[in-house]
Amino acid sequence: MEGMIENVKFEMPDQLADAYTELTADLAFAQTHYPRSRITIYLNNLASALHNEIYRNKREKWGRLITFWTQEVPDVMWKERRMLLLSFVIFMISVLVGVVSTLGDESFPRLILGDGYMDMTLENIAKGQPMGVYGQESEANMFLSITLNNIMVSFNVFVSGVLTSFMSGILLFQNGIMIGCFDTFFYQHGLLGESLLATMLHGTLELSAIIVAGAAGLAIGNGWLFPGTYSRIVSFQRGAKRGMKIIVGTIPIFILAGFIESFITRHTELNDIVRLSIILLSLAFVVFYFIYLPYKRNYQRNANRKTKD
Repeated sequence: MEGMIENVKFEMPDQLADAYTELTADLAFAQTHYPRSRITIYLNNLASALHNEIYRNKREKWGRLITFWTQEVPDVMWKERRMLLLSFVIFMISVLVGVVSTLGDESFPRLILGDGYMDMTLENIAKGQPMGVYGQESEANMFLSITLNNIMVSFNVFVSGVLTSFMSGILLFQNGIMIGCFDTFFYQHGLLGESLLATMLHGTLELSAIIVAGAAGLAIGNGWLFPGTYSRIVSFQRGAKRGMKIIVGTIPIFILAGFIESFITRHTELNDIVRLSIILLSLAFVVFYFIYLPYKRNYQRNANRKTKD
C-alpha cells in the first residue's frame, strides 16, 4: 500500500480502487475489534493518504449532475430496497389505521387534522367546492410554500433517523394516518372519487417521495443500530451518506409535485380522463425510477461480472 501511494501516478485505476476497498475493510475490522491499537491508527493514516492521492486531482464535471440521478440514486435505492419496502409497509399500515379509526369514530379526523381544517372543509363541501382549499392562494405563493414544506417534511423524516430508525417510522406513521383520515372523511360524504382524483394528481409523487424519504431515515437509523462488522461510527456515516443521496434525489420530485398541486389540482373542472392519466403517468414514473431502474442496473452489473469471470 505504501508503495502504491508513492507511485500512485503509475498505478491502474482499478488496482487503486481494489486496494482502497481492501484497506478500508481492514480498517473497519480493526476499529471494531482493536479500537485502541496502534495498527488501527496506522491503517487509518494509510487509508487517508491513499484517499487523498486518489482524489487530489479529481475534477467534477457537469455530467455528474446527470449521472447522480440516473446512476447513483438508483444504485443507492437498490442497496436500500429492503428499507424502501419497510417504509412502504409502515405507511400503508398507518393509512389503514386512519381509515378504520375514522370509520369507527367520526370525530377522529378532528383530532388528527384539526378543528379549523375540518370546519373549512365542511363549509367548502356545503358550497359544492369540496376541493376549494386548493384555490385559496395564488399559484406562485402556493407552489413555493408547498414545495418547501414537503421538502422539510421529507428532511425531518430523514434526520429523525439519527434518533434511531423508530423515529422515522413514527413520522411515517403520522403522515399515513392523516391520509387515511382525509380520504375516509370524503368517503363518508360520498366524495371519495373526487377526492382521489384531485389529491392524487400531486399526491402520487408527493407521497411516494415521503415513503422514499422514510427509507432514507430507516437507513441512517439502522446504520448505527446494526453496524455489523463496521465500527458504529463508520456504519452510521455510511448510512447517512446513502440516506443523503436518497433525500437529494427526491427534491426534483417534490418540486414537480408542488407544481402540479399549485397549478393543476385547483382546476377540478378538468376532464377525469386527463386527471387519471396524470396520476397513472406519475405512478409509472415512480415504479420505473425507484424500483425497475435500480433492479435493471443491478442485473446488468451482475451480468457484466459473470461475463468477465
